[in-house]
Formats: sequence, structure tokens, C-alpha cells
Amino acid sequence: MSTRHPVLLLVNPNTNGSTTRMMRDLAAAELSETGLEVVGMTALQGPRMLVGPEDLAASGEYVQAVVRTYLAGLHGSDVAAVMVAAMGDPGRRELGNELGIPVVGIGEAAIWSASKNGRNFGMATSTPLLVDSLSRLVSEHGRDAQFCGVQLTASDPLVLAADPEKQFVELREAVLASVDAGAEAVITAGGPLSGTARRLSAEQVAAIIEPIPSACELVLERLARRSA
Repeated sequence: MSTRHPVLLLVNPNTNGSTTRMMRDLAAAELSETGLEVVGMTALQGPRMLVGPEDLAASGEYVQAVVRTYLAGLHGSDVAAVMVAAMGDPGRRELGNELGIPVVGIGEAAIWSASKNGRNFGMATSTPLLVDSLSRLVSEHGRDAQFCGVQLTASDPLVLAADPEKQFVELREAVLASVDAGAEAVITAGGPLSGTARRLSAEQVAAIIEPIPSACELVLERLARRSA
């Protein structure tokens, strides 16, 4: 009998390995007492950051390829769930239709968490070219009536990725602008923003919805539902 723990396969749709490690560590901390082992995988093709709709669309195939390769490998049978760790959830729908295990996107999870109990919510992000994609994701999950829109940082996402302190300051401003627009909860929209989101949450500048912890919660709920 196998003594291996069940695995949550976290897939980073961009090719930045350091981002994968950061998100994997955050998920592992969230799930440390659940018995789930978090394995982080990085897309083998594509940009180091998804900054536009073309990047997002193309990354779906890369996510699917990484997941299929892992599932076909030595420890594929240990995978209990998959997490797609980009706000646009590339490849989530296709994998969800294909696999017999929960496939959760951090975008759907953040929207699920932010909109609980009828809350109005907004998003703060650094990727202006993805605003339409994020708004469509909200519509896909039927939460338009609660959505207060997307607020943006002043600087380019690649500039902010290279300067964590500047990223924190500008994302904080975008969060506060979202609150001013009527949001009762604010999603920090982007897997690479997870570290900054944790800082903002700790400072209690607003009701911050962190996508990775939200996705961990949704994974656990869906696994519990399957075993009930």
C-alpha cells in the first residue's frame, strides 16, 4: 500500500520558476494540516508573465500539457486535485471536462470567495491588457451585479515585478481605489502578486481576497464534496 500523500498539483501558466515556488510555498502553508502535498509545476513554453490576452489564451495549452505529462508519470495517480495558478484560469475548463478530479482556477476561487454573502467586490491588478479578460471571468461566474470593476497600478507589470516595494505601494493604492468605488472585498488579481497580497492582507488596508488561499479553500471544499 502506498504511503505517499495525496497531491495538489499547482500549475503556473507562465515560465517563471521563482513565481511557481512562491505560489507553491504559499499553498503548502495553507494546506499544511490537511495531508495534501503541494507540487508546483511551471509551464515549459510562453512568457515569464501573462500580461495580455494573447498570452492568456496561448497558456491554456501549456497548462494542459504540463498536467497531462505529470499525470502520465510515476506519481500521477497521487494527484487528488489541480490548481491553475493564473487569474484567467487558462486550461481550467478543458482539464475539468477531461479529468475525474477537481480542477480549480485561482480566478474562479477568488471570485467565489469575494462574492460570498452577496458582497460587492472589485479587483486590483497591474495588467491593464487583461481587464476585459478578468471582467469576462466575473460574468462567466454570474457575479456582474456585485462587481465594482478593476483598478490598476500606475506602472507596467514587468516594472513592478522587478521592484517589490513599488509593487506594494501601487497595488495598495489600487486596492484603496477599489474600496472607494464601492468594493467590500478586493481581489488582488494575479498569481505573481501573491506575496504583495499577503502583505496587504496583514496590514488590513481592506478586506483582501488572496487568490491562492481562496483556491486552497475551494479545493478542500470540492474534495470534501466528492468524499461525502
